[in-house]
Amino acid sequence: MVLKSASSNDISVYQISGTNVSKSLPDWLERKRKRSLKNDIDYQNRVELIQDFEFSESSNKIKVSRDGQYAMATGTYKPQIHVYDFANLSLKFERHTNTENVDFLMLSDDWSKSIHLQNDRSLEFQNRGGIDHRIRIPKFGRSMVYNDVTCDLFVGASGNEIYRLNLEQGRFMKPFNIESDRGVNSIDINPIHGLLSAGLEDGTIEFWDPRAKQRIIKLQIPEATENGSEISCVKFANNSLNFACGTSDGMSMIYDLRTSHPIITKDQGYGFGIKKIIFLEENGNENANLVLTSDKKIAKIWNRDTGKAYAAMEPSVDINDVEHIPGTGMFFMANEAIPMHTYYIPQLGPSPKWCSFLDNITEELEERPSDTVYSNYKFLTKQDVANLVYLIWAYMHGYFIDNELYDKVNLIANPNSIQEEREREIRKRIEKERESRIRSTGAITNTKVTVNKEYLGHLQSKLGSETAENVVNDDRFKEMFEDPMFQIDQDNHDYKQLNPVSNSLAGPKPLTAAEESDEERLQSKNRNTLSESESESESDSEDEREREAVKQKIKEQLKKKQERKKREREEAKQYMAKVRSLDKSDDANIGITDGKNVSFGKQAKLQVENGKIRKEQKSNVRIRKNAIGEGEITFVPTKKASKVSFREEDGDTERRGKTKQVTEGRRRASKNVFRGM
Repeated sequence: MVLKSASSNDISVYQISGTNVSKSLPDWLERKRKRSLKNDIDYQNRVELIQDFEFSESSNKIKVSRDGQYAMATGTYKPQIHVYDFANLSLKFERHTNTENVDFLMLSDDWSKSIHLQNDRSLEFQNRGGIDHRIRIPKFGRSMVYNDVTCDLFVGASGNEIYRLNLEQGRFMKPFNIESDRGVNSIDINPIHGLLSAGLEDGTIEFWDPRAKQRIIKLQIPEATENGSEISCVKFANNSLNFACGTSDGMSMIYDLRTSHPIITKDQGYGFGIKKIIFLEENGNENANLVLTSDKKIAKIWNRDTGKAYAAMEPSVDINDVEHIPGTGMFFMANEAIPMHTYYIPQLGPSPKWCSFLDNITEELEERPSDTVYSNYKFLTKQDVANLVYLIWAYMHGYFIDNELYDKVNLIANPNSIQEEREREIRKRIEKERESRIRSTGAITNTKVTVNKEYLGHLQSKLGSETAENVVNDDRFKEMFEDPMFQIDQDNHDYKQLNPVSNSLAGPKPLTAAEESDEERLQSKNRNTLSESESESESDSEDEREREAVKQKIKEQLKKKQERKKREREEAKQYMAKVRSLDKSDDANIGITDGKNVSFGKQAKLQVENGKIRKEQKSNVRIRKNAIGEGEITFVPTKKASKVSFREEDGDTERRGKTKQVTEGRRRASKNVFRGM
């Protein structure tokens, strides 16, 4: 088993989970790729401490319950809450919220009661069943803390007030008015004497007594006020005397409440604001003087008495929050990545009871240290380089070095350098000898022609040797005969279409677009069938037989298709050979000869038939016949004129027909049956 680790000052920091640690695959994919994952070293050596220890996009905050059995984390996207059960090493449940979380507190020893400060100025009270109550505050909240003694919830916001919500009475109390209009960034309360501290945006810290409801003192931070930075984090130690604060430019200060000057000042080194401060004083007397400070780049552990670095945790993504499990050496980290990070430092304390197997793993790794990447290298400082002045000395923008020493170093770095140099020299001499050879007249003297020699011969025979030589030596076209990228591919389909005569006997006619699409569809079907059979089959022999069967089936289908097309072409040729259209002029002259071999009666009969044909032509009717009995008739439709007859009675002429509409005995279509009565 291998864990990703980093070592500094003989302190090993193991990364248990997070980005770039190990592969994590879903169960269905593990079952499908079970055979191929046997040889995957990264997958076999993975350590999945807690299942689903991640969010869809990023995580904001994470805290461990006071009983040490649960962890609650908030993240996005979509905004949600995750609760993890350490007894089962898995996700207990997830709960979605309407807006993103800013900060939260767990009021009970487990996860059952919690308060969530949302970014829409709302406070959500969560219990086992879900949201119990939601209230709004006047300004956007930034931080909050709970006083167990008075049941007061203090909320620092962007205004000049610290809001007080009494959970026993269920109402807002009179807020604390601060001496700044820029807002409160961080707030904390001492667990022993109840002193409240508020880190302000103007670079000062105010201390309030919740019992007297008044300000005790206002602390000026010179490092913050001089640079115009803010107080981004405040934290009380559990010894009732020490206090720490962090600024927005990466400075951390530790104070004694009995003095206004910091005991020690520590620079984080990256210039980012301090996000979290943790006093590591519950792990025993040996580590009682350690403190953790974290910005978005790195979390450092250092000695608060001397400022000496102890260990560091630097993930590859930005850090949002850090949580320490009391009494152990394990840290949880919420960050701007899908998986949340887990770190373990054995020197700070043992692993938690629910993952005691980590101690065995780390002990085995300590007993057999692995070789590092730079085991065979020697690191040289500037002083070491200065001591080697007799071997190498600086001059202008480079260095001088002895030739023999350089040859030795170069031979070690590139053992084949001498052989390569020898081959290059031989190649140059051969090319020089080729250029000095006497060539026959009419041949091109340029020796750089390496590609398209056949095309050059074609140009020479068509345009002449002199013109071809000018083309080869021309700067515009010489790369076409020197660069292999310009090699003419005579097997290309486009080339064969442009040169059909030279490729008429090259092979069978290529397939049409429809035939190519059919063949591609069959081949894709074959590939899909093969891929499915490979994933589902258990032996290679069965896969091979199936592939051969599919290939044989494709060949038979293509052969049948070609035979069918050939048969259709032959039938079309036979049909067109039989069909002969008879024009009307041919129909009119059938049997008309000079009369030597035809009797008079037959000629008269033919004349009668020709008269009928002319009559049909005059009546806009045309008949065409062919040799196999089929015929075609063409005519122009005309409307027949209606005949009107008249009768004469008493010298008057009347039009025959109905003089009145006959409606008797018929059913009327109109709804008004009385019409016309």
